[in-house]
Amino acid sequence: MAIRPRLEVADVFRRHGAAYRAAHHVPLRQQRVMADIERCRTAALGGHVEACNRCGKQSISYNSCRNRHCPKCQSLAKEKWLAKRQSELLPVEYFHVVFTVPAAVAEIARANPRLVYGLLFSAVAETLRTLAADPKHLGAEIGFLAVLHTWGQNLLHHPHVHCVVPGGGLDPAERQWVACRPGFFLPVRVLSRLFRRLLLERLRAAHRAGRLDLGGPLTEFRQAEAFEALLRSLAEREWVVYAKPPFAGPRQVLDYLARYTHRVALSNDRLEALEDGTVTFRWKDYRRPGRPRRMTLEATEFIRRFLLHVLPLGFVRIRHYGLLANRHRTAKIARARELLDAAPNPAIEELDIDTNLLIEKLIGRDPSRCPACERGLMVVVSRLPPQPQTPEVFDSS
Repeated sequence: MAIRPRLEVADVFRRHGAAYRAAHHVPLRQQRVMADIERCRTAALGGHVEACNRCGKQSISYNSCRNRHCPKCQSLAKEKWLAKRQSELLPVEYFHVVFTVPAAVAEIARANPRLVYGLLFSAVAETLRTLAADPKHLGAEIGFLAVLHTWGQNLLHHPHVHCVVPGGGLDPAERQWVACRPGFFLPVRVLSRLFRRLLLERLRAAHRAGRLDLGGPLTEFRQAEAFEALLRSLAEREWVVYAKPPFAGPRQVLDYLARYTHRVALSNDRLEALEDGTVTFRWKDYRRPGRPRRMTLEATEFIRRFLLHVLPLGFVRIRHYGLLANRHRTAKIARARELLDAAPNPAIEELDIDTNLLIEKLIGRDPSRCPACERGLMVVVSRLPPQPQTPEVFDSS
């Protein structure tokens, strides 16, 4: 059975959130995230009472907040998403490509998240599709999914995009599958330089159109000359784009995706201590590989860093392109499987995803079976209305 973490991000918010909201300008969007996480799976959201139809054992289950930034609410969503992705797997090599940006671009993104994160996705997609379509490289239409992460292990702002790409694509006439060379997708340096050019072009256009918010420490870049100088300096640097070794097989792709798709900035199981106004958590320093390290922050700084990664309302952080684009994914994948002489998978829309089985996978037991006698079934006997325990929300506008 899955064991609930001893500490949760919710505990930090409950203990120190009110003081943080009172002392800082907290956008309403971030306030709502804090409130949802604080109330998640508590009496504040209501729930239900279950009883075993054999031994009478009762248990209370409180409702989840379902906020995508909540560490407790992503596990089931992740499992459902992965179950749907199984029908898209092809019997080919898969590659993992990561696009990162320099610190100066990250700062602009922090002030303009919806706009710049969108430009980041756009530049990544055009980079991969343009180079893959070039006959000098692959000469094919590829498909891939891209996932935005905005954090590093230390919770600081570090926007980057993870892409998972099948090793090949359809030729322009869709008459054959064009495979990559074994173990090699596209040249990383070429990817990096095209990505750099495309994103800088988009940032330049946004600046000229007056779409960038450049206040505070970015004020100097409001002037066209200063912004152009910044872009020139960024164009002279090598940007970090890297491709990891290919996956062992399509099934390993799903296991790997589980680490990236529905993660939030910090999972509850990384928390170690909440005491004396500080929070301690484990983290990996990739510049010094080895055993995980521990970091202790003032609770207010921990909350500030966590809230850096609250996405704009409605922003889509998992996107599909090319063969996997929503509008023609089913037909394109079917054609690819036909050309690869692979057995067809069930249509995505027809997948019957058993929620109980997914929950059983997560908690290690059948959720409908009584945990006491292990023979009876748990049946809902009453509903619990939400309790008025909403955390105080400060108007910090």
